[in-house]
Amino acid sequence: MKYDDFIVGETFKTKSLHITEEEIIQFATTFDPQYMHIDKEKAEQSRFKGIIASGMHTLSISFKLWVEEGKYGEEVVAGTQMNNVKFIKPVYPGNTLYVIAEITNKKSIKKENGLVTVSLSTYNENEEIVYGLLHCFVIHLYRIFYYRSHIAHHTLYLRFWHCS
Repeated sequence: MKYDDFIVGETFKTKSLHITEEEIIQFATTFDPQYMHIDKEKAEQSRFKGIIASGMHTLSISFKLWVEEGKYGEEVVAGTQMNNVKFIKPVYPGNTLYVIAEITNKKSIKKENGLVTVSLSTYNENEEIVYGLLHCFVIHLYRIFYYRSHIAHHTLYLRFWHCS
């Protein structure tokens, strides 16, 4: 999508993703090796009564679902911030997650770029919110094409805007 295609107040619901114990343990073993994510026996004795997904795993799943929704394209330059990150409920093996994304703000920041803010709220199969954040990203106001030309041993990059 282009900058103008993002409408403040518009919402999107992503597809769902089923979470397995194996995926939780694999992610946590590599990135967040705390007992509640990797040790089934200790986790069962904890306040969670079993293995739970790492918050970073839940964040990654949420962002994956949002990106796969197809709203980001070549116009997106980079993410700039993640604010108000909230881990609200544990994610357990067997949960199925989906994201509701709402465009909450957008503004031009330079003559060729804009800043879009999206609220990502992740829900489980029981429609309970488990996670939330605000994500800000820079996006080109127009589709930009770069052409490279070699003239007299110099490389020139010419930039053209495509406004359709």
